[in-house]
Amino acid sequence: MSGTRAAILSRLEKKYESAFHKADSLLEASGVNPVYQWLVVRWNWPGAAGFCGVLLLVLSPLIWKIGGSAIFWVFLQLPLYLLHQLEEHAGDRFRTFTNATIGHGVEVLSRRATFVINSAGVWGIDLLALYLAVFVAPGWGLMAIYLPLVNSVGHVGQAVLMRKYNPGLITSILMFLPFAGFGLYSITKTTNVSLLMQAVGLLVAIAVHAAIIVHVKRKVSEAKNSV
Repeated sequence: MSGTRAAILSRLEKKYESAFHKADSLLEASGVNPVYQWLVVRWNWPGAAGFCGVLLLVLSPLIWKIGGSAIFWVFLQLPLYLLHQLEEHAGDRFRTFTNATIGHGVEVLSRRATFVINSAGVWGIDLLALYLAVFVAPGWGLMAIYLPLVNSVGHVGQAVLMRKYNPGLITSILMFLPFAGFGLYSITKTTNVSLLMQAVGLLVAIAVHAAIIVHVKRKVSEAKNSV
């Protein structure tokens, strides 16, 4: 079974590489936004995310000094998630893995969808959480804490069920579980966090991941119906 999956992965990588080179040429000729082309078409955004993650991580002690521990824990989730995205998406690993294991060779997760999920669904949520934590109350920043925790459950659960590595697993275990977990504990203990704040944070994180699952299942269903 593992040999079959490896063969599918290999065929997909070659297929996608050829297709993306053609798409790159067509987009360049048609004048598509060069930023989008560089980030998504040429798939440079995971490397850029990793670079930004390291830079923000270096700045994080300043956030602790200026904003205090609660704001620090909310802020920290963004650079950690950026580094997680580097492991998960560099070389288009996660999308290729998903299309092979869930799509069985059919593209159920496109490059565009993957980028939108990881930009709006992660960077956007983390920035919103940080602004709410700073300008409203630290407890509203818990959505940035729950987001990596829910994500890590998915990675670890999949690894246990499939008994193999999935892209993003290592950073989920080494960074998300300890740092998001302690961040949740620290904010809950040191600030006035209500049950509503906890519920909203958790529900937002679940909703983001549920949207991904719904999208993939819809694509799988469309692929089956087209056969």
